[in-house]
Amino acid sequence: MAHIGLNVLYLVPGAVGGSEIYARRLVHALAAAAPRDRFTVFCGREAAPSLRAEGWPGNVRVHTLPVDCANKPARIVAEIALLPAAAARAGVDLLHSLGTTCPPFTRGPSVVTILDLIYEAYPETFPKASLLGLRALVGPSARRADRVITISKAVKDDVVARLHVPADRIDVGYLGFGMRSVPDATPAAELRERLGLGDGRVVLCVSAALVHKNLLLLLEGFAALGAGFEDCRLVIAGHAGRERERLEARIAELGLTGRAVLTGWISDEDLEGLYGLATCAVYPSLYEGFGLPVLEAMVRGVPLASSDATSLPEVAGDAALLFDAHDGDALADAVRRLLTDAELADDLVARGRARAAHFTWERAAGDVLAVYDRVLGA
Repeated sequence: MAHIGLNVLYLVPGAVGGSEIYARRLVHALAAAAPRDRFTVFCGREAAPSLRAEGWPGNVRVHTLPVDCANKPARIVAEIALLPAAAARAGVDLLHSLGTTCPPFTRGPSVVTILDLIYEAYPETFPKASLLGLRALVGPSARRADRVITISKAVKDDVVARLHVPADRIDVGYLGFGMRSVPDATPAAELRERLGLGDGRVVLCVSAALVHKNLLLLLEGFAALGAGFEDCRLVIAGHAGRERERLEARIAELGLTGRAVLTGWISDEDLEGLYGLATCAVYPSLYEGFGLPVLEAMVRGVPLASSDATSLPEVAGDAALLFDAHDGDALADAVRRLLTDAELADDLVARGRARAAHFTWERAAGDVLAVYDRVLGA
């Protein structure tokens, strides 16, 4: 029987995207797969109430550190100065940090999951202080950790190349599909009325408004669809990131006002409803650690076009139309095909559901538990 500490200090509910889904779903799967082991989740004040209400198995307890983790400098100080001592007092046998950074020094074995290195590939996505902090912490911590887990082979290759961590110290552990299906999805008619979508076809992109998400190219590709697609509406659903103003300006310049909608953050019920009414989905990102929206579309039977960048071909396989992430015409052509070729769309839906079935949280937990066994056995 092992006692595992799980560091989720990075988790600020509603503010950290797919990494929140990773923590919530993985902890449940780990505890269910290893009922004789104990798991202590170390979090900040903001996350503690919802984590305690998560409904995890009885072998999980939540330990709150006295820090507001939305304050990133305070969170980093807590991770370096408070977390190792708290883990030692709790008697954990191994500390696993789930959010790319980890304490540089711990009293026992340490494992870190590196979700992505977007801060290196697209530094303009991050405020300067955050960028400096990540560069100071991630590389040294990863090199000191006993094992590193990445969520795709693409991230593993990036960690080897950019952080100089030996490949034989890195394990790849894929994720399961993202948000749970919501039974009370918002009705299509209500969404069409509220978002001004009319009665036509809907192209859905689930993405925050950030530089590496490549949404300017998406707008240009959508504008290039041409005659016969005037009824189509593009919905970009995700929190309003640092690119929001540029995207709104580009929508106006391309004459897409009223045809391209930026929803900002929406509820799970609204997102489930959007998947239900979407004719197709598109994911143009330049860099992903994994790409949960790809799986979410496939699980829900929405035909998908995806860029061919970083991890996305690993996830999509042959179940999506892949296009060059830098080519707006290629994006437009892929979307046109999904909107007009029903046989192709149906084939991709069938392929997508079959492929998504291989990405489960049970499998993800098994991969992570194997890493724990390797470290503790050593």
